[in-house]
Amino acid sequence: MSLSGQICPGFCGELLQNELMSRHTSLKVGGPTDLYAVPEDLEDLLLLVNWLDVNQVPRMVVGGGYNLLVREGGIRGAVISLEHLNRLEALGNGCIKAWAGAENLQVVRFGQQLGLGGIGFISGIPGTIGGAIRMNAGAYGNGLLNHADSLCLLRHGAVQDVDHSQIEYGYRRLDLQQGDIILAAILQLEPTDPACTEEEIRKDLELRRTKHSVGYPSAGSFFKNPPGQAAWRLIDAAGMRGQTVGGAQMAELHSNFLINRGNATATNCLELAEKVKQAVLATTGIQLEEEVRIVGEEP
Repeated sequence: MSLSGQICPGFCGELLQNELMSRHTSLKVGGPTDLYAVPEDLEDLLLLVNWLDVNQVPRMVVGGGYNLLVREGGIRGAVISLEHLNRLEALGNGCIKAWAGAENLQVVRFGQQLGLGGIGFISGIPGTIGGAIRMNAGAYGNGLLNHADSLCLLRHGAVQDVDHSQIEYGYRRLDLQQGDIILAAILQLEPTDPACTEEEIRKDLELRRTKHSVGYPSAGSFFKNPPGQAAWRLIDAAGMRGQTVGGAQMAELHSNFLINRGNATATNCLELAEKVKQAVLATTGIQLEEEVRIVGEEP
């Protein structure tokens, strides 16, 4: 796609053309997007989305790029980063409003300052609240959307609040309408001693440091856990721990982490993922499903 002429007149944020997505994803792979946009604020975002829609330019939103694999062919249209929409607001009655660009640990710390907790399990999950909401991030049997009183969405060109009762979600899943953008979440937290939250944060960060610090770029857990199963155990049983394709490897430390050892391509990563899925299917009869979002065109 060629974007000619002036792009989105009046837009105040950053606009980059033919920007490599490898610069914006934790796996450090991926081809160029036609347009990479970073709105300054909500008004800027509304202006941009309206311009894109009027001009029939496809768009997608990214968080911190931690759960994303972009193919070498890149992304046609626009990729929008909400990193500047990162405000945190205390609403009273145990609720806080976390805008999509706020870092997960930052949100936990904000609640801690207010004597509120219950979401410490996202402390060690890298990325932003928008991305965490989009995939219903969680750990230890808990999911972030269990704590969402409502979501603030950009839907059909207007800002809308969607109550928890209207949200359809499940394990690593949130059902949205096509074109929806998550702007913020109102989280219902619990009165919690800040010292207890601090201990929860410490334990979560330490656990992730010892089990998840694989030493190379990764996208976190690559496959979802099948019901009643742990994906890493299935990968181990299939003999795929440490297996490589080009510069991509299933990590020795945590076999459900697919890592980039320095020169991996998206194709390497996808070929390795397919080998893992076939090996697990052959040894256990279980079909693994990717947790990482895979987007973009073939090279």
